[in-house]
Amino acid sequence: MSFRVMVSMNTTLLADKMIAQANNKETKRFFIAIAGPPASGKSTLSEKLCSIINQKTSEGYCEVVPMDGFHFDNSYLDELQLRHRKGAENTFDSEGFIHMLKALYSSSDEISIPLFDRAQDATIQEAKSIQANTKVLIIEGNYLLLNLKPWTAGQDFYDYTIFIRPKFDTLKERLIDRWKANGYDLKGAKHRALSNDIPNAEVVLKQSVKPDLLIE
Repeated sequence: MSFRVMVSMNTTLLADKMIAQANNKETKRFFIAIAGPPASGKSTLSEKLCSIINQKTSEGYCEVVPMDGFHFDNSYLDELQLRHRKGAENTFDSEGFIHMLKALYSSSDEISIPLFDRAQDATIQEAKSIQANTKVLIIEGNYLLLNLKPWTAGQDFYDYTIFIRPKFDTLKERLIDRWKANGYDLKGAKHRALSNDIPNAEVVLKQSVKPDLLIE
């Protein structure tokens, strides 16, 4: 079954399950982690699931929190000579990400979070506000379930975990198509995908812990 078919058939049932679990949780917020390699469909599932949850509850009951807001700035990556590896786990402010999770988990106050602007290739600080009445947060990103510190610290906050694992050939094709859509010719797109994205995907696939739900 393809990922798109799975989303259309099963996301409503998943939303019902998440709402029931969130309503039974006494703490302030309910965290759903959606992890997987780049181009696996994390954002698609996150937005779809959040939309259905809000339709079944109220607007703002659920919000998506992307890990990509914690990309290090390009200038800092240049200092570290890591710009060519942007997207690898060590090119994210993982400590800052964990700090945000703690703040969102321990408080129901309005909290601003950063987002990543792909067109500008830059992080926008305080780009989105999580409101006080938001109960369900869908955290999405490549390295959420990585069995490596400090990422493991974030896993203490997740109430339910989902991992998306498409076939490797499908993943490779999507990654090449993503770079072609950004203006690269086929040769350049293959180079970008094979030199950085595919190694990052292999790390995610090989070193992530077992989720509550695996989507293949």
